Amino acid sequence: MPATLLPSLRALLPTATIWDAAELAARDPGFDARNFGASALVRPRNVEGVAGLVKFCAERGVSLVPQGGRTGLAGGAATSSGQIICDLGGLAQIEEIDPFARVAIVQAGVTLGALQEAAAAHGLDPGIDLAARGSATIGGMVSTNAGGIMAFRNGTMRHRVLGLEAVLPDGRVFSDLTRVLKTSAGYDLKHLFIGAEGTLGIVTRVAVRLDPVAGASATALVGVPDAASAQRIVRHFLGSTSARLSAAEILWRNFASLMQRGLGYAPGQLPLDAPCLLVLGLGADSVEAARQLLEDGLAAIWEEAGILDGLVANSEAQAAQMWRLREETVEIERAHPMAPSFDVSVPGGALDAYVARIEAGLRRIDAAYAPYVYGHLADGNLHISINCDGPLPHERHAAIEDALYEGLREAGGSFSAEHGVGLEKREAYERHADPVKRDLAKAIKALIDPGNVMNPGKIVG
Repeated sequence: MPATLLPSLRALLPTATIWDAAELAARDPGFDARNFGASALVRPRNVEGVAGLVKFCAERGVSLVPQGGRTGLAGGAATSSGQIICDLGGLAQIEEIDPFARVAIVQAGVTLGALQEAAAAHGLDPGIDLAARGSATIGGMVSTNAGGIMAFRNGTMRHRVLGLEAVLPDGRVFSDLTRVLKTSAGYDLKHLFIGAEGTLGIVTRVAVRLDPVAGASATALVGVPDAASAQRIVRHFLGSTSARLSAAEILWRNFASLMQRGLGYAPGQLPLDAPCLLVLGLGADSVEAARQLLEDGLAAIWEEAGILDGLVANSEAQAAQMWRLREETVEIERAHPMAPSFDVSVPGGALDAYVARIEAGLRRIDAAYAPYVYGHLADGNLHISINCDGPLPHERHAAIEDALYEGLREAGGSFSAEHGVGLEKREAYERHADPVKRDLAKAIKALIDPGNVMNPGKIVG
């Protein structure tokens, strides 16, 4: 983008924040250093400003990359010289919460944490949770179809969105802020923008479905011999009529050991010496009731599930210690800077076989590879990091991808569960996604964005 366009942009959007390349270089780009490679950042204050920016770029053939909290892990918000960033941070209003209809109308720049806090005042919750709740934005979560720890019960963002508003690549505003669950009125076009990573338009407002929340919760950490044992525990609690299972996170031993060392936990501080650990969250009317339900439930399934060890947190501080084992994944980065990381979905009954297969496949590539594996047990979403520094040579990275992704689609899983495709998984998308699906995606992109203005190079190339 020529620097001569900046005065025109400032004249067009006098209330917007606009940073040039030098100002961007002096600021924190978020998780990915490539996020601020653009020639300028524009933060409009309303949807009209977003529409004006998009039209400006379309008329001049300048590509535009939307950004939210910049917490993405797949390079979906990465930019390069000549591009403009559309920062949605200026659209950060929770416009309405309807406690009777259990719907929130929010602008795209609202963080998940802000929506959770506002909804909690009405005894409600957006039904989705992420470790990055303080910075991840609703617009970004829609655009990546984020999942998180509650997806097994409440679905991903695709299931939480009732309606949305988005600015199309020609500057027109698509408005379908449906607030009801039931609608059968032709094509449900909002789903084109969910998971599209801003390649078909920029999401600006969202109608989010809310759910009632339990009055209190309790946490347990359970040592088990394998994922199958953990799944028996989860099925037991899902069958309970008196409690609400809110989280079931599994940590394989190599990951749990790294976290124990990185967080400085003393030996014996938590039950950590098991092939797998299961972090359980259970909701009930009171903390005491939730703890009792956890204790009774674990006792009832102990022998059948082959439980090796277990501890129900007796305080909020102890529960926080347990959750840190799962959520402080920055410890991987500290131990292995730029460690290659992956995000897959595996059919539930195949988890143990999958982990054994990839461990063997990775050892064939390098005998020193012992992956860190953890994730959302009840929906089969596993996160995998390799115990080495990155970035790796292209051929080595591709070999690891093939070891992890081979056969997943045929088995009913996915090479990308909740982090999106972005730049990091573009080649994997071409090698492992269904070819007819890829052709349809290209056709949709060409129809809606013929000038390839919106986040080019992501997903469909």
